Amino acid sequence: MEVDRVGGDLVKDPTNSLPALLVAINDLFLNELPLAIFMQIVRMASDKGIAIVLMGVSGSGKSTIGGMLAEAINGRFLDADDYHRQSNKDKMKNGIPLSDEDRIPWLETLRDALRAGFVNGETVILGCSALKKQYREILRCADPDYIRGSSVGDVKFILLNVGDDVLAVRLENRAAEGKHFMPVNLLQSQLDLLQIDESEGILKVDASFDPHETLKAVLALIMPFCLPAFSN
Repeated sequence: MEVDRVGGDLVKDPTNSLPALLVAINDLFLNELPLAIFMQIVRMASDKGIAIVLMGVSGSGKSTIGGMLAEAINGRFLDADDYHRQSNKDKMKNGIPLSDEDRIPWLETLRDALRAGFVNGETVILGCSALKKQYREILRCADPDYIRGSSVGDVKFILLNVGDDVLAVRLENRAAEGKHFMPVNLLQSQLDLLQIDESEGILKVDASFDPHETLKAVLALIMPFCLPAFSN
């Protein structure tokens, strides 16, 4: 494998970044280039970070798949649950659904964390429920070039779809193991709140089965928008 031919001076020279990417894509599909190295080349060529939001209700696998995805593509995983204020966690633990007033400061903190990734040229994967279009709009504003209301930008959303019965079992198992503050009785409130506007172009993956199969599906989806634009 000739990593040097795409990982060295060719990529560092902006005039040669497109040829470097073409070589990298060819090597990737020939299984001669690890995905993590490919992602590094993409970042070097674009000088802009990549943000992927794995969204869905509690129990859909955001943390599990997000951690696996970050490892696979040499990215950084952010778990939105870690950014909740203690008052939010206490409400959920006591079976009280969060209001917009609870969620919006939390989402703004997540937006700022994603924006730092863009500025630093990182690949960041965020696991966040992002249930409503309003919430996703806040996260989209992490992209410094995003035009409000357009739903077109470099923060990409992938919905992890899981059947209600599977979700309930997962949450029950997680609660029995004491691994999360989210009780099973709040699941329906999240399902009721989930809004998907087809015009947003949100990608969807069936995450009901083995996490490794889900990861493969996510990797297949992210490849097209991990390539920077060279329209100029």
